[in-house]
Amino acid sequence: MDEKNVVPEEGRDSHFLAILSRMKYIERWSLMRSSRPENLSEHSLEVALIAHMLCVIGNARYSRSLDAERAALVALYHDASEIITGDLPTPVKYHDGTIRDAYKAVERSAEERLLATLPDDLRPAVEDVLWPSADAGEDELYLRRLVKAADKVSALIKCVEEERSGNAEFASAEESTRVAVGEMAAELPEVADFLREFLPSYGATLDELL
Repeated sequence: MDEKNVVPEEGRDSHFLAILSRMKYIERWSLMRSSRPENLSEHSLEVALIAHMLCVIGNARYSRSLDAERAALVALYHDASEIITGDLPTPVKYHDGTIRDAYKAVERSAEERLLATLPDDLRPAVEDVLWPSADAGEDELYLRRLVKAADKVSALIKCVEEERSGNAEFASAEESTRVAVGEMAAELPEVADFLREFLPSYGATLDELL
């Protein structure tokens, strides 16, 4: 056998990235009538961009030492489990504590299934992105709070864009999401800055932006 064609066992048939590529097939807001559908891949990119900017704001204005690039990476993976579970609507997911806890268990199981498709030597690097370690420092925990905030801000942006396109379907979702984002902004100054300086531009036309 030609030794050049021998593939190490841990390098065989990893489906991990092929699975992740299917984020584009997972539609969000399944209970809502959207003027333009949004898939999980689009959402993950937007959350990554917002999370990165939140960390940049924190470092530039609030003397933090956050890894903005890591925040973007955590954001890219933050909903990867939904490739397996699908997007469970927020009103269902957070209806009560029992459902919320059950969903977290399902989410963790799905993430473990994803990790199992990686070669053993590559798995720790991705696991480190998906889950904070038990000894994670304050910066890491704060970074992940900003990623969660970015996720919620992305939902608000979707509501704003739908409302500005004339779709009243998202009116109540926008109201409740603004409340949730406002509560985050009260604790995270980076979010307050983002809402004040960046959010107003969303939903504008390209001519208005340029």
